[in-house]
Amino acid sequence: MTEFYAPGVTELPAPGVMEASAPGVMAHQAAGRRRRPGAGVVVAGGRSSRMGSSKAWLDWHGETLLSRTVAVLGRALDGPVVVVRAAGQELPQLPAGTEIVDDPVPDRGPLPAIGVGLGHVADRSAVAFVASVDLPLLHPAFVVRVLGALAPADDPAPAPAHGAVHDVALPVAHGHHQPLAAAYRTSLAAEIAELVAAGIGRPPSLFDRVRVLRLDESALLTDPDLARADPDLASLTNVNTPDEYAAALARSAGAGDGRPS
Repeated sequence: MTEFYAPGVTELPAPGVMEASAPGVMAHQAAGRRRRPGAGVVVAGGRSSRMGSSKAWLDWHGETLLSRTVAVLGRALDGPVVVVRAAGQELPQLPAGTEIVDDPVPDRGPLPAIGVGLGHVADRSAVAFVASVDLPLLHPAFVVRVLGALAPADDPAPAPAHGAVHDVALPVAHGHHQPLAAAYRTSLAAEIAELVAAGIGRPPSLFDRVRVLRLDESALLTDPDLARADPDLASLTNVNTPDEYAAALARSAGAGDGRPS
């Protein structure tokens, strides 16, 4: 059964309605950036063994890292945002309307969590942006750019120049593929379930079977909003250790409070 973080609300908010706790939401909308049609999935059930404590609960300028990630997706997207956690995992307070589901197959890599997240929103969105909880510098412009590569058929935005239809838009930057900062068609949930049933939990096994659009750094930065807001693609900075967390905090402090506008 799905849980909701919506104090005083007993049913799912109307489509497209999403509250967010992070300051700057109104500024983001006032700047004229429309939210991209699509859902958001945050994978939050990792062990955080190298960090030594739960990444979901890390402080990020007065809010938790998980709350911030959820709020960024809510600012970029017009659909539901779901957090996939380990069964029984305690979570911090989240923006109102956030949906919560459990990872059905813990400790087998991120693919099961991706699949359950996609399946949970599939009846409400054709595409979803999937993010890990440990992307403290994620910017809404990055989410919009990547998800835009998988624009649904009814999206009023122009079709991508490449003209092809893909199942996954996969950033390839900073020397790595980035499956936990990528866009997926929600119809992939069934294919992922087949892989998980076969004992497979790594995203590359999915990519071998579906149509993947790989977006390198130059392709990502063809989007003028992203090039202006995040020219170094700091959105892909993840934090796995206390030193990486401290470095990200220091970097964000030099740029303000760490919450992108």
